[in-house]
Amino acid sequence: MKIGWIGTGVMGASMAGHLQKAGHDISVFTRSKKRAQALLDNGATWYDSPAEVATHSEIVFSIVGHPEDVQDIFMGSRGILHENATCKTVVDMTTSQPSLARIIYEAAAKRGIESLDAPVSGGDVGAKEAKLAIMVGGKKDVYDTVLPLFEIMGKNISYMGDAGSGQHTKMANQILVAGTMIGVCEALLYAHRQGLDMQQVIDIVETGAAGSWSVSNLGPRIVKGNFDPGFFVEHFIKDMGIALKEAEEIGLSLPGLALVQQLYLAVKAQGHSRSGTQALFLALESLNGGGSPHSG
Repeated sequence: MKIGWIGTGVMGASMAGHLQKAGHDISVFTRSKKRAQALLDNGATWYDSPAEVATHSEIVFSIVGHPEDVQDIFMGSRGILHENATCKTVVDMTTSQPSLARIIYEAAAKRGIESLDAPVSGGDVGAKEAKLAIMVGGKKDVYDTVLPLFEIMGKNISYMGDAGSGQHTKMANQILVAGTMIGVCEALLYAHRQGLDMQQVIDIVETGAAGSWSVSNLGPRIVKGNFDPGFFVEHFIKDMGIALKEAEEIGLSLPGLALVQQLYLAVKAQGHSRSGTQALFLALESLNGGGSPHSG
């Protein structure tokens, strides 16, 4: 197929690469052309705007940073849904607002274009290994058509309901991740202060009831002092903000999520907005007077 791809960041580059390796013809646009260089070196075609990508593709995928970025690449003057768009389907894989997913769905429908919201979970590791969880909202028949492409990028793919349902599912995912991350970071900080080997603690607890993707994948990064992003702190703050707003609109109180968001804002204030979510460990460590396990 002729596939358009918008956004080649920490996850997007790997995801598009899997489609390319599967034999699909990739057209690409991203804010920084050099971020797409590996795809271009392997035969992808560069275009200067999302609109141009949409005129040279049957289906366009996007995965960018923030809802305002999604708004711009779809609805902007050079956006995917420009009046000259000839693509048949658009799939936004950004974690974004459910309400925006519905707006895009309706705007696309007016142009005779199908739309899916399909946010993902699994971070950089899941993207690289094509093991992402993909949660999808939109028409079921459109989902069925796109499913073979999703299966190239992920291992756990599920149709969740009409437009916006994929995004609502991702909000539930992020609420759970928030609670898990504070547990992982506090547990490892406690273990360190009690004189335990943090990796040894991870090795035993991950086999029991406390096991989780976060402790198994991000815990070892904390042990090694690796706070590089698999998923940016600033993007996680964005996601938690969306979830809190959606909860407020239905009168739902989520005090645990609100607390974790405040702690991540502290992480950002400490200069770690572009670090990985495991950098929460640094904020908790600072709150407790420092004493990094990586400084001896």
